[in-house]
Amino acid sequence: MRAGWALGLGLAPMWAGAAELDGASLGAWWGVPFAGMLLSIALMPLLVPFFWHHHFGKVAAGWSLAFLLPFAVLQGPGVAVGLVSHTLVAEYLPFIILLTALFTAAGGIYVRGNLHGSPLLNTGLLAGGAALASLMGTTGASMLLIRPLIRANDNRRHVTHVMVFFIFIVSNAGGSLTPLGDPPLFLGFLKGVEFTWTIRHIFPETLFLVGALLTLFFVVDSYWYRKEGVTPADPTPDDHRFGLDGAINFLPLAGVVGLVLMSGTWKPGITVPLLGQEVGLEQVLRDLGLVALTFLSLAITPKGVREANQFSWGPMQEVGKLFIGIFLTMVPVLAMLKAGEAGAFAAVTRAVTGPDGQPLPWAYFWISGALSSFLDNAPTYLVFFNLAGGDPQVLMTTLATTLAAISAGSVFMGANTYIGNAPNFMVKAIAEERGVRMPSFFGYMLWSGGILIPLFLVMTWIWF
Repeated sequence: MRAGWALGLGLAPMWAGAAELDGASLGAWWGVPFAGMLLSIALMPLLVPFFWHHHFGKVAAGWSLAFLLPFAVLQGPGVAVGLVSHTLVAEYLPFIILLTALFTAAGGIYVRGNLHGSPLLNTGLLAGGAALASLMGTTGASMLLIRPLIRANDNRRHVTHVMVFFIFIVSNAGGSLTPLGDPPLFLGFLKGVEFTWTIRHIFPETLFLVGALLTLFFVVDSYWYRKEGVTPADPTPDDHRFGLDGAINFLPLAGVVGLVLMSGTWKPGITVPLLGQEVGLEQVLRDLGLVALTFLSLAITPKGVREANQFSWGPMQEVGKLFIGIFLTMVPVLAMLKAGEAGAFAAVTRAVTGPDGQPLPWAYFWISGALSSFLDNAPTYLVFFNLAGGDPQVLMTTLATTLAAISAGSVFMGANTYIGNAPNFMVKAIAEERGVRMPSFFGYMLWSGGILIPLFLVMTWIWF
C-alpha cells in the first residue's frame, strides 16, 4: 500500500491531465482507431490466422497508439498521459482484476463425473447458468459452467451451437435481473437505482428471452443429437461418481460478490491518489481484496484440480491484451456520444427523443443495445442513462419504461458480438483452446442476427 501511495504521489504531475475528454471538440474521424480495432478482431483471424494468433497483442497496441500519438500531438502529452491513467485506473484495471478473480476461482472448481450432453441435460445446464448469472454475474456463471459443458459434449460432433447459445443465455441474458448480474446494472445501482428494480421491471422480458432461447436451443440440439446417430466413444471416463472437487473455491466466489457489493454501498468519502487519479478508498479496498482472493484461490485449490479442469491462463491473457486496446480506442467514441447534441454523433441524441421532447423507449432499447454490441456496455449504459435525464427517481417511476429499455438493451444486446460483453470472448477462447470450432467474428453475428434480432423485434412490439 505504501508503494502505491508513493507511485501516486511521485508521478502525479506527470500523469495529471484531463480525465474527462470534451467530446464536443472531437471530429468523427477520432473513431477510426476503434473501428480498426474491431475490424482487426473480425478479419485478421480469418485472413492471417497465424500472424493474429502470435501478434494480436501488438495489433491492439498499434491501434491504441494510432489514437494516442496524434492525440498527444494535438492536445499535449500531459492530457494524453492523463487520459491513459484515467482509463487504466478507473476502468481497465478494475475490469481485469474482477475478471481475473472470477476466472481463477471458477477455474478451481472441477465437476467430477461424466455428464452426457443430451439435449435435456444441455438445456438444463443453460437454464441453471441463466439463474446463476444474476447471482454471481455473467462472468462467474460462465467460467463456472463452460468447462463442464464442454466435457459433457466432448463426444458430440456438432457442438458449435451449444457454445453460441451458452453465450446468448448464460453470458448475457441471464444477468439482467440484479446489479450483480452485469456491469451496466451495477452502475445503475451506484447511480441510485434500487437493487430490486430490475427484477421487478424487466423480469417478463428476461423470462421471454431466456425461455424462447432455451426452447429454440432444445429444438436445434435435439435435431443434431438425432442426426449424429451413434457417437464415438466418450473420451471422458465414467469411473467416478458425480461431485465437485475444489468446492472450497465457492468461498472466494462469495468474497468477490461481497466486495463488489461493498464498493457500491459503502462510501467513506476518502480518496487515494494513484497515477494522478483520485480513487475512492472503497474501490482500492475492493481491488486489493479481489487480488487477495485470486491468490487465495490458487493457494486453497487442491492439487490436481486445475489440471483436471485443463485450466490455463491463455484465455485471460487474450482478453487482457485485446480489451486494453478496446478500452483506449473507444474513449473518444464514448466522449462524442456523451457530448449529445454538441458532439459528432448528435444524430444519436435526436434519434432517441420524440417531437414532444419525451424519450422514445424503443429507440433507447435499440440504440443503447446496438452500441453495447460493440462498445463496453457499462459506460454505454451511463451515456443513455444521462441522456434520459440521469435522475434515478424519475427514471424508476415516470420514465420506468425508458430505464427498462436502457437496461434491457445494454444487457441483452451485449450478446450480439463477441466483444459486447467480456464473458463472450472468454467463452470463445476457452472453447477454442479445448478444440471446439467457434464461428468467426462475422460468423457469430450471423447467429445472433438470425436468432436474437427477431426476438428483440418481438420484445420491442410487446414492451417498448
